[in-house]
Amino acid sequence: MKKLVAGMDLHSNNVVIGVMDLDGLRVASGKVACELKAVEQFLAPFKPRLEQVAVESTYNWYWLVDGLQAKKYPVRLANPAKMEPYSGLKHGDDTSDAFFLAELLRLKILPTGYIYDAQLRPVRDLLRRRMLLVQQRTALLLSFKSLYTRTTGQALALNQLKALAIPEAQQLYTHPANQLIAGLQLEHIEQLNASIAQLEKSVLDSARELPGYARLTTLPGVGRILGMTITMEVGDSQRFADAGNFASYCRTVKAERISNEKKKGENNAKCGNKYLAWAFVEAANFARRYDEQCRQWYDRKAAKTNPIIATKALACKLAKAAWHVMTADVDYDAQRVFGPRPTPALKT
Repeated sequence: MKKLVAGMDLHSNNVVIGVMDLDGLRVASGKVACELKAVEQFLAPFKPRLEQVAVESTYNWYWLVDGLQAKKYPVRLANPAKMEPYSGLKHGDDTSDAFFLAELLRLKILPTGYIYDAQLRPVRDLLRRRMLLVQQRTALLLSFKSLYTRTTGQALALNQLKALAIPEAQQLYTHPANQLIAGLQLEHIEQLNASIAQLEKSVLDSARELPGYARLTTLPGVGRILGMTITMEVGDSQRFADAGNFASYCRTVKAERISNEKKKGENNAKCGNKYLAWAFVEAANFARRYDEQCRQWYDRKAAKTNPIIATKALACKLAKAAWHVMTADVDYDAQRVFGPRPTPALKT
């Protein structure tokens, strides 16, 4: 019996499935609800002959891919950003999209995305939620400082604000409304502090067990939080062919098209991982302040271009160094990144 391939176009409330044999003949198609049981019932008659199953989705694929993998289906996650259907197609719908996925599978040219380990993915997402809480805390701190400046004409240093107790914060104002909001904001900040610390402890317990975390913290500018972020976002560093591909995934390279030494346009600057992009820019900002070689290299680059480009270029260097550290399982080597230090000239 002929082998089959299947394409799934996943939406928020339904899944459109197209099954095709290896000669390109359409075997079956249908639309089912976003329930694993319904998808299994549709695929069950074809399971013995299914060679591969492709799932296309932008965000809500966890339940489907994990569920099918648990049922021993050979699943591949399609990468929508790299797929472009025939532009001259006269009619297109969800069914044709599902069969298009199956056709790419059949021809072995389906661009795929990385299926993150199902056990580690919730921990990674927990760290992403931490970032949201940090942003909320920052917004509250800035709001408190703004209120103080508007009502007193004075500036309140951040370290002074963090040291305030709720009664002390309320005593800064005479109006009851300002006292109320000051107390509530500090109360929320304290709650966020506790929640952030709890999330960090939980993620750190998992990150410590992963290969690469300890090595990453040897990079300049990379501490506990950035080390956890990079470790959890990367997953398996071997999925990147080289340091350049990894740096591109971290959004630390230019997204532009050059022809005859002239800029002809820009490519998709949002391709890649925004969390890694943030992590390496943060690492670059810390490294240029506290690491001598990074600071010297940054200063030379900034003198030729500008501080923003220099920071992004340093982030690119650190991203490439991180890839080498993770794949080779070695500590950071500044000489490999910046070359040997110049020998000081002898005085005569």
